[in-house]
Amino acid sequence: MKRLSLRVRLLLITLALLLAGLGAGSVIVATLLQTHLQQRMDSELRSVGELLRLSPISADPRPGELDAQRLALGLELFGSPYFVFLDPQGNVTSEVHSPRIPTDQLPGLERLRRVQPNGPVVSIPTADGSWRAVALERPGQGGLLVVAGSFAEADATVARVRTSSLVAGAALLVVLTVAGWFAVNGGLRPLRRIEHTAAAIAAGDLSRRVPELAAPTTEIGRLSISLNTMLGQLERAFADRAASEARMRTFVSDVSHELRTPLFGIKGSTELYRMGALPHRADVDATMQRIDREASRLAILTEDLLLLAQLDEAPGGQLDPAPLDLRTLANDARHDLRALDPSRPVELTGPGGGPPGPAPMNGDEARLRQVVTNLVGNAVAHTPPGTAVRIGVGTIGDRAILEIADAGPGMTAELAGRAFDRFYRADRSRDRSGGANAGLGLAIARSLTQAHHGEIELETSVGNGARFRLTFPCLPAETA
Repeated sequence: MKRLSLRVRLLLITLALLLAGLGAGSVIVATLLQTHLQQRMDSELRSVGELLRLSPISADPRPGELDAQRLALGLELFGSPYFVFLDPQGNVTSEVHSPRIPTDQLPGLERLRRVQPNGPVVSIPTADGSWRAVALERPGQGGLLVVAGSFAEADATVARVRTSSLVAGAALLVVLTVAGWFAVNGGLRPLRRIEHTAAAIAAGDLSRRVPELAAPTTEIGRLSISLNTMLGQLERAFADRAASEARMRTFVSDVSHELRTPLFGIKGSTELYRMGALPHRADVDATMQRIDREASRLAILTEDLLLLAQLDEAPGGQLDPAPLDLRTLANDARHDLRALDPSRPVELTGPGGGPPGPAPMNGDEARLRQVVTNLVGNAVAHTPPGTAVRIGVGTIGDRAILEIADAGPGMTAELAGRAFDRFYRADRSRDRSGGANAGLGLAIARSLTQAHHGEIELETSVGNGARFRLTFPCLPAETA
């Protein structure tokens, strides 16, 4: 059964149920018909017996030949019964039957004698069928009157009904088999389309979707919706995995490059010293300064990578939160900007403009200073000297806001979309000899912001500068 297709199994199950129903219906109809005919004959036998045992003809146990013939012909109207008159000793005094019934087809007298007087109607089997018989006492005369009737015609009627039911059932079964085959094929056509879609997806076409085959309230409609939802999730999962693998390859390549550069510098300097190419003290001092610079750069890069790994694994475990006000960080950022570039106009405002306001939150001040320092350094590094910078701080709704906006050249949408990627630098040819500018600053800023249950947003366009906005859950007024 498991090797058969679904349509064949459905058809066989349907036909089996139909066959069982037709068979049960045929049996029930035949049984009810047989019971009805039997009850009808029993009623007729009792009626005829009552009529005969109370009639004057029954007073003479040996009716004349003419009377017997008239009685037999009259009894044709009652289904050709068979009458037997028995004396008190059980001897047959007379018997009457229809002339159209041969004598050899009559039930045996021994069986008729055993019929219980005034009892229920009983069946008497014969070679040509069964008979129904009832025994009635004759009032005032003694003896019994046994009335019997042949059940052969009723049996033949029941047999014809059974045969007709079988023939009609077989014809109906053939017709319904053909109709059922087409109906099952039509009903399973949506499943075949789903099968073809699944095969195309298995072949690599993840963009395929199951077409709308039925109303959403039907089983096929709900299955299509569920499959399309699942396929969308699978496509996104594969795309995310591919993107993750690409990022991992880029990450490994960038890490290798960033680590290799200072290591090669250190190794080259030591090779020069080993080969005796540094004869003077000044050469040795300069080489040691380069080694120290590259080692410091390597240490900073390693610490940044370790911090990112720790934030990825357990963001909250790297924080020591306490209540603070972002105005302190904003004011310090203003002083840092003026110290880095005194020519820059720096303005302290509220979020988007207006006067600054309180921005209470619960956070790790040292880590948040690291975020703000990265954003300040980004503004200084990517805008010309003297470019105006605005620092906004305050609250909007239940969020504490700190933003740093510059009036620099801005970024394209592509650059803005990758600004927070690790090891991504808009200008890869920029000289990084002065520090460990490996493109991790904004990535660290985003991870630290998310560790504080906050968000960092970048709003920029070419020629309109860039605005980085930090939003954090605001402390309630009573707590602040």
